[in-house]
Amino acid sequence: MRVVIAEDAAVLRELLAQMLAERGHEICAAVGDADALREAVAAHRPDVTVVDIRMPPTHTDEGLRAAIDIRAAHPGTGVLLFSQYVETKYATRLLAAGSAGVGYLLKDRVANVAEFTDALERVAAGGTALDPEVVTQLAGAGHRAAGLAPLTGREREVLSLMAEGRSNAAIAQALFVSAGTVEKHVAAVFEKLGLPVSQDHNRRVLAVLRYLRS
Repeated sequence: MRVVIAEDAAVLRELLAQMLAERGHEICAAVGDADALREAVAAHRPDVTVVDIRMPPTHTDEGLRAAIDIRAAHPGTGVLLFSQYVETKYATRLLAAGSAGVGYLLKDRVANVAEFTDALERVAAGGTALDPEVVTQLAGAGHRAAGLAPLTGREREVLSLMAEGRSNAAIAQALFVSAGTVEKHVAAVFEKLGLPVSQDHNRRVLAVLRYLRS
């Protein structure tokens, strides 16, 4: 992957760059503020960018606003938000700006290198990668929403794991069921949410967004 990193903490920025470079990925730029991020993405057109939400000068939502701008100007570039805390309003704003190639991980996930790089690869490929804690807080009482009422408890469980960006095989392993059983649950979710087969949309992403926005 070709990656741009935006993180104002120099030590973490260098750690991410080194970690990804050691695994064969190209670091196009590693910057410390939102304006530099916008410029780097425009110049290098990376596959994905890792963006800290809180960046200079106010350390509030500069990174998020830059991420939304990038999604609008360069829809082919994946955006992985990276934060120390779960900030649901920011995650919701990013998801509302586009239905694919987005992610939100907590910074402590960087300690698990395989988990972090796997999430980044999914986002670069147009999928989603949401921290389980982010999914829990975003969904909130969504399980009781009318839009998800047709789903069984197990189907909601499968959809929750889909929202984390897990594959069918990973879901099967987490729930201790066969891959075939998961495929049946996923098909049922698509049918009950009214998501027919289409070459123009990623049904998996659309189902996850329906779940998170419910």
